[in-house]
Amino acid sequence: MRILLLIGIAAIVLAVLRFGFEKPDDGKATPGGAIVSVRIPELTGRAEAGQKLFSANCAVCHGENAAGRDGMGPPLVHKIYEPGHHADGAFYLAVARGARAHHWPFGDMPPIEGLTQDNIAKIVDYVRTLQRANGIS
Repeated sequence: MRILLLIGIAAIVLAVLRFGFEKPDDGKATPGGAIVSVRIPELTGRAEAGQKLFSANCAVCHGENAAGRDGMGPPLVHKIYEPGHHADGAFYLAVARGARAHHWPFGDMPPIEGLTQDNIAKIVDYVRTLQRANGIS
């Protein structure tokens, strides 16, 4: 009996650690509102520069701090975008060529003009820093 209780508690803790950053679906989504909650770590160097670039070029669809925007664009701080599923190169390709909708119902992403390879590298560093701070690695 005690073992079953411990297994149940461990399963709950693991579920909270893995999925705890996501907002519950209460049926009252705010159009354009954040899709997930994001813990913001202290940012330095390339990640700090990436935050500024992300805000200027990506946040209009992907939301502030990559939390997504309801009805507009997916959160990048999400297990779907972990490095093992979407490597850094996927971000470079999405910026250069756009991306076809395949995980979310937001439609295709258009290419983003005016970002250099170095700019994209800083944005990727920022997104990966946010992901790590939110248990996605």
